[in-house]
Amino acid sequence: MGLSGKLLQIIALPGVIIIFAIVAAAVATTATITKPGCPSHCGDVEIPFPFGVKEGCFLDESFKITCHSRRPMTGTLTVTNISIDTHEMNVLNLVARDCYGHRNSSNNTNKPANNCSTTNLYTRCGAPPPVLSTNYNPSLSVPQYTISNSKNKFTVVGCDTYAYLSGYQNKEWYKIGCSSRCPTTNNVVDGSCSGVGCCEVGFPDGLKNISVEVYSFNNHLNILDFNPCGYAFVVEKDKFNFSTNYLKNYTNDTVPLVLDWAIGNLTCGIAQKEGNLPCKENSECHDRQTKQAGYRCKCKQGYKGNPYLQLGQGGCQDINECEDRTLNNCTKQCTNVIGSYTCACPKWYRGDGRKDGEGCSVDVVLAIKVSIVIGIGLIAMLGGSSWLFLVLQKRKYIKLKAKLFQQNGGLILERRLRALGSTKKAKIFTFEELKVATKNYRENRIIGRGSFGTVYKGFLPNNTIVAIKKSKTVDPDQVDQFINEIVLLSQIDHKNVVKLLGCCLETQVPLLVYEFVSQGTLFNYIHCEGNTSTKRWETYLRIAAETADALSYLHSLSIIHRDVKPSNILLGDNFIAKVSDFGISKLVPHDQKDVATVVQGTLGYLDPEYLQTNQLTEKSDVYSFGVVLVELLTGDDVFSFDRSEDERCLPMYFLSFLKKDRLDEILDKQIVEGGNKEQIKKVVKLAERCLRVKGDERPSMKELAMELEQIRKIEMHLGVNAQSNPQEAEHLDGVTSNAYENGGSSNTTAGFDSMKDNIMLTLGNGR
Repeated sequence: MGLSGKLLQIIALPGVIIIFAIVAAAVATTATITKPGCPSHCGDVEIPFPFGVKEGCFLDESFKITCHSRRPMTGTLTVTNISIDTHEMNVLNLVARDCYGHRNSSNNTNKPANNCSTTNLYTRCGAPPPVLSTNYNPSLSVPQYTISNSKNKFTVVGCDTYAYLSGYQNKEWYKIGCSSRCPTTNNVVDGSCSGVGCCEVGFPDGLKNISVEVYSFNNHLNILDFNPCGYAFVVEKDKFNFSTNYLKNYTNDTVPLVLDWAIGNLTCGIAQKEGNLPCKENSECHDRQTKQAGYRCKCKQGYKGNPYLQLGQGGCQDINECEDRTLNNCTKQCTNVIGSYTCACPKWYRGDGRKDGEGCSVDVVLAIKVSIVIGIGLIAMLGGSSWLFLVLQKRKYIKLKAKLFQQNGGLILERRLRALGSTKKAKIFTFEELKVATKNYRENRIIGRGSFGTVYKGFLPNNTIVAIKKSKTVDPDQVDQFINEIVLLSQIDHKNVVKLLGCCLETQVPLLVYEFVSQGTLFNYIHCEGNTSTKRWETYLRIAAETADALSYLHSLSIIHRDVKPSNILLGDNFIAKVSDFGISKLVPHDQKDVATVVQGTLGYLDPEYLQTNQLTEKSDVYSFGVVLVELLTGDDVFSFDRSEDERCLPMYFLSFLKKDRLDEILDKQIVEGGNKEQIKKVVKLAERCLRVKGDERPSMKELAMELEQIRKIEMHLGVNAQSNPQEAEHLDGVTSNAYENGGSSNTTAGFDSMKDNIMLTLGNGR
């Protein structure tokens, strides 16, 4: 073999070694830590044996993990990590809280935070109005684990707060406490939990059952503006860093917590005598170092793996210390042996190497030759590896898109759309198409944000302007229902419903593509002061009639919108109404009139009967539409702290003034003076009927659409306006009496009181 052949061997040899090392590392990282045939994950959490999620996969019942909606649970606790190396389990623990709200007094301005408008604190600041007082003191029971006192701390946050942590240790009751008081935030320091605004204490070892109680010294009097609540919880030490902002509002309901786990309640010796020791090959048993019962299995020195599994199933295997410089202190040639390693002089050194630091001297010439060869080989390998990496990444990306497309129901949707055979069917967009349309989802392309996602403005290649909705989450268990709704919505052909043009299923969360509507939302049209010159009663009435017609059309298709509000009613050219945002809409089976579901929607527009019964009906949309009518008539926000406590919610405010025959005081003056008084009276009556607590007493959306269209046909009274007849402009005669005729008065009065109770219950009025 010539020199070129030898050089080729020298260059190729390091590459082969590196490839085998990469393959070996990949095999090692994918080694299973569960029993054969058992699920290794629940969601993103790895479930190692002795834990398991189904029969035959766990050591005993105490190690059973419940996998609910891709979320691992032990008892009622959510598990975020399980370690067989440290024998720890990370879970989410509840936060105790004690909150107080502003009470009406001359010394209280109820000034909202973040420079938000007082009249629109709820809808524009994204926070519900404060309650007078709420208190929540959770307990924690983990009989099969112990709460780590070395990894956790008991923490209290507040400036008028004291809290207790109580429980049992070795069958003896104990109680510890921590308190914090501060009249202002002048001495409160971010990151410091030394007693001013935040305090923390340790607790004994071996706790299995605890309860947390948090109280206020003086009901947070004089500090409500910057600290309305006190909080207490047991939390992992490194996972909580105090911030002054937490005094104003700590939004987390749970915090991370570390639990210790062990096997049984025997010692290693007793378990071995009884033949119940689960420690497998190359592992050893360790009794717990505390007074707590139980033992733990660990791999021997020089081995790694799961000590509770057989060697061929992912158990303790020999570590090659020579591959990791952090595992050996060898300055010479390293040789791996079972459970350890040895050192010797490399062949480019001279000497016997029998003693560290002696007998090994560098052969300089040989070392230079080897260095050159290795350098050339590494350069060649680097180029080849980069090319291979790019190819593999591209293939991985293509496979990921295909997997997401199938996971999101793409194949089912394609089949359903082909069956329709319509030119109006929804289009399935690719991820690249929408990425180009939104310029990679730039911030300046955002045209709306809501609780369920973000909406971007996009431009398709044919210059069509679209609105692309990117939802925050999607339920993987409801893919079939999601596909059914896309097929159904794509066939909706109504001028007052935003048209669904298509979707993209190649992303983690599907993207929906709608027609673009140019004039913003009805909410902005009602409440923005810049729109004063364009506000006309005829426009308001037409928008109400078009919205009712659209909702009636949806109800005929068994679709309940569930979130009817001004911000979900878009306005197109000439202020044409377009009902939008079907993110939480519900498709009701044809043989049902209602459906039981978790309450969702926007507070203030929610049907009180739906709040009480969880039974969603078409009349729930009718109630929400009634609130929209009241918002159009009054121009007021659905929540306002400028109003009295019993009238902060707009429906209660409207019904209260209607009952007192003082409705002319709250109706929008611009609408009253410029509108047809007879039309306004009839719309007031419709709004009152929509807001009745019992759904059976409300009209259907079809009836509302027909009545509103009839009202629009009422001609304007000649010569009747604010200037020629000031008395009529000042007071709408007959509105109250007409609204309560035919027994409506008693129904509305009872409905008003009942609705007030429901709304205050929802807001947390009282303890």
